[in-house]
Amino acid sequence: MALRLYNTLSKQKELFEPVNPGKVGIYVCGPTVYKDSHIGHAVGPVIFDALKKFLQYKGYDVTLVINITDVDDKLIIEAGNRGISVKELAAEVSAGYFDAMDLLGVDSIDHYPRATDHITEIINMIQQLAENEAAYAVDGDVYCDISKVKDYGKLSHRKSEDQLEGSRQLSGNEKRNPADFALWKKAQPDEIGWDSPWGYGRPGWHIECSAMSMKFLGETFDIHGGGLDLIFPHHENEIAQSETATCKPFAKYWMHNGLTRLKTKAASGEWKAEKMSKSLGNIKTLKSLLAEVSPAVIRFFLLSTHYRRPIDFSEESIIATQKGMMNIYRTLERLTRISKDDVYSDLFQARCFEQAMDTDTDTDKQLFEYITAGQLRFLEALDDDFNTAGAISVLYDLSSTINKFIDDHQLESAASDNAKVLMLESGRMISTLGKILGLFTGPLESNENSDQLSAQLMDIMIELRANARKEKNFALADMIRDRLKAIDIVIEDRPGSTTWTKG
Repeated sequence: MALRLYNTLSKQKELFEPVNPGKVGIYVCGPTVYKDSHIGHAVGPVIFDALKKFLQYKGYDVTLVINITDVDDKLIIEAGNRGISVKELAAEVSAGYFDAMDLLGVDSIDHYPRATDHITEIINMIQQLAENEAAYAVDGDVYCDISKVKDYGKLSHRKSEDQLEGSRQLSGNEKRNPADFALWKKAQPDEIGWDSPWGYGRPGWHIECSAMSMKFLGETFDIHGGGLDLIFPHHENEIAQSETATCKPFAKYWMHNGLTRLKTKAASGEWKAEKMSKSLGNIKTLKSLLAEVSPAVIRFFLLSTHYRRPIDFSEESIIATQKGMMNIYRTLERLTRISKDDVYSDLFQARCFEQAMDTDTDTDKQLFEYITAGQLRFLEALDDDFNTAGAISVLYDLSSTINKFIDDHQLESAASDNAKVLMLESGRMISTLGKILGLFTGPLESNENSDQLSAQLMDIMIELRANARKEKNFALADMIRDRLKAIDIVIEDRPGSTTWTKG
């Protein structure tokens, strides 16, 4: 099945055909670094990092760019409030953002361009618009003339009269059209700024992304991504200024991820969800979240919803995600024990799987058929508008089926050489598919809260439970197991040993 993506520009799924065969360029709007990033700022990077990994799996050479807006009115105000420079503020917030991306496994970004490093490209583009009679200056400010833009509103299907963002109200009739948006803003002598043909000033928000995306990906590239809230006016204005400047198509496919909402329970017991944003003061910063929850859980959580749907964040949803993810990790640990080999080390090999299968055993044949069909279903889900939620559900199904096979054949007690290979390749199948999305790349690292002390305490609990069972005090043994389960600690009895896992 060929990859099809929903294109906001056409409002339908389209067959993905890159501008240049074999190569893919992706640009994603990144954060404005004036305050600590929240979980919503991780959605786009995680999704498009996973998309790049999938495209690479399919054989494409992919360049992924996520910009940093490090000059903006918000930065100027926040820096003034804190008594530091805009440069210092941007550096501090950017460092926290990059640390969070590293923890979340967002490791495929090729370029993180900063607006302040590309002032020359921005000025050149504004001059190009002026040469095409689509930009004009008013007392140090420069605006894009909407009347010169062909098909303005084709992305959002909104009228130019709706355009207010990024414009500055001017007195009298100096501004040609209320919808005209800022390309360059006049700055005060004590504010951050740069010299330009129109005087001392700084770039408008929209022009930054057009200049940076075209520098790294060319005047026409494949995929432009960002949150749904950026469709209008930001992305609409990017198209307007870019295509008017170059007289060429800008981005071929526009992918927009759903917004992050904070899900809370009202006094009435009903759940409500509202957009998470700094302006509403209801954010969950990445720094605080990563201190409480494993980065692997957060990445799994963000990919467990289709990218175009809103992500409802709550403590309950994170806990549910962790339980589901840990079920798959426990399956991989179980397969490692049985096979006595590392299920994460190598990619799945269907040839080894098939050769190890006992062709006289129908159940072995069924497992082989289910595993190989699962691989196909996983890839089909991703080919269908990058449906990561559907793909992850396939991993759940595979995990459940493999566990049943182990129980039915009592492989924890004894496993033949063929069975060990079957289990090894089954585990490698799950790991291989997970790695396409940046998941299940290796054994889950221990959380600092479940380190040596926790292990010692659990050894004591397991010993107490074993003694209770030995003395036939099954009520006490069951109570210990149930109480541990209530705090998400799962005890598993195996031949000759008892183990435990968190989540």
